[in-house]
Amino acid sequence: MSVNDRILNAQLRGKIMSADEAAALIPSGVNVGMSGFTGAGYPKVVPAALAKRILDANLRGQRFKISVWTGASTAPELDGALAMVDGIEMRLPYQSDPTCRKRINAGEMEYIDIHLSHVAQFVWGGFLGKLDIAVVEVAGVTEDGLLIPSSSVGNNKTWLDQADKIILEVNAWQNPALEGMHDIYYGTALPPHRKPIPILKAADRIGIPYYRVDLDKVIAVVETNHPDRNTPFSPPDENSRRIAGHILEFLQHEVKKGRLPENLLPLQSGVGNVANAVMAGLRDGPFENLTAYTEVLQDGMLELIRCGKLTCASATSFSLSPDALTELNANLKDFKNKILLRPQEISNHPEVIRRLGVIAMNGLIEADIYGNVNSTHIMGTSIMNGIGGSGDFARNAFISIFMTPSSAKGGTISCIVPMASHVDHTEHDVQVIVTEQGLADLRGLSPKQRARVIIENCAHPNFKPALREYFERALRYSPGKHTPHLLDEAFTFLPNWMANKAAREAWRDDSLVQADAWRK
Repeated sequence: MSVNDRILNAQLRGKIMSADEAAALIPSGVNVGMSGFTGAGYPKVVPAALAKRILDANLRGQRFKISVWTGASTAPELDGALAMVDGIEMRLPYQSDPTCRKRINAGEMEYIDIHLSHVAQFVWGGFLGKLDIAVVEVAGVTEDGLLIPSSSVGNNKTWLDQADKIILEVNAWQNPALEGMHDIYYGTALPPHRKPIPILKAADRIGIPYYRVDLDKVIAVVETNHPDRNTPFSPPDENSRRIAGHILEFLQHEVKKGRLPENLLPLQSGVGNVANAVMAGLRDGPFENLTAYTEVLQDGMLELIRCGKLTCASATSFSLSPDALTELNANLKDFKNKILLRPQEISNHPEVIRRLGVIAMNGLIEADIYGNVNSTHIMGTSIMNGIGGSGDFARNAFISIFMTPSSAKGGTISCIVPMASHVDHTEHDVQVIVTEQGLADLRGLSPKQRARVIIENCAHPNFKPALREYFERALRYSPGKHTPHLLDEAFTFLPNWMANKAAREAWRDDSLVQADAWRK
């Protein structure tokens, strides 16, 4: 199918132009909402053309920067290209690009790390300023001007509604069978006009399969034929398999106790090797008729659908390896009736997450002995990627699980520490912590009880004695005995780490950071 076959609306056919011509319509200083969520559905050519324009301006000594709002992370053709030419003034709400990360941590780019479910209402409320331009990839345009979403939804509905001007990329690479898979809900509102989101099951369809758009706001349509950028996952290592085993054993225990039904509750999972190892365990395990209410659909969930274990998956985007993407596109008609892609304000909506009783499983960078979790910062000050949707799910899930290997960087760093150097998820939102060493069920435990369980069950043996010693001395010498800490020593693991120059430089190496990107 050619691109011309994708643009059936006569008015929009008359606005077709090149990427360079479209990029020339974006001035410096504007807020630009771009599609894209975890390397899927992002604009492929306009950002690159804009980056060339910014570079030309830089060479002439002219300052040219824009603010970039997306659904979540995108790809080198968007974040990387614009960051490379220092073209981003402000970035939100989530990123994973190495060049972006360097500029943010060097103070050269402003960054707002925000819960993904909050972005749309922040824009509708005007808290982020006016949205000047939207650049959104779609899979096609119907004759009456409705837009067929592509491989991610993210914040696109909000961008199209709120932007003063719109640039569309119509991508012929996107599978035409995507039409009908999406569920775009137009019933949200700001208080005091807000109504309940009418989702009672993960499979409930409450919207329409298309974006509505004011055709008069569309200033350019660009034809493309470019693939999404998908990253292969490494096969699960021994630590990932052990973490998955602990989680599956825990879920079976909860079923035996009568706290979970035999088909569990809707699953949410972050991206990466550990998450895929958990999905592989579910494939081979005793649970049937599973469902998912999550933000991204990755390889493991696709395999669960293929083998019949997962009956429905609701998400806002795909996050697939190249092999899994090939399988999806080859069999999309078979997968389509079991997958719904929604706006992220719905996929991550706290009300729906709480109502459905989601089982949330997310990664972390470090957890302290009382259950506070850092999922975003290295050594307390340097952003890695961002909180993403983990906070939306953790606070509202029926069971909130955080998982990580017990140590990092070849065993030189403990991921269980006396006090987290940055806190994204407080002890109030963290119910279960899992490492390859074991699982700590923190529900119903006081802070001191939590500390003992986390140290004994989750800490690496090389660091367990030091954590025990810290906790016992804190019990004796801390002025407060409810959550005992020695504040002059609470970050004792951190100074030791900072003194180790070789390990610190390895941590900051972009290739290693990319390899650890699942731990967001």
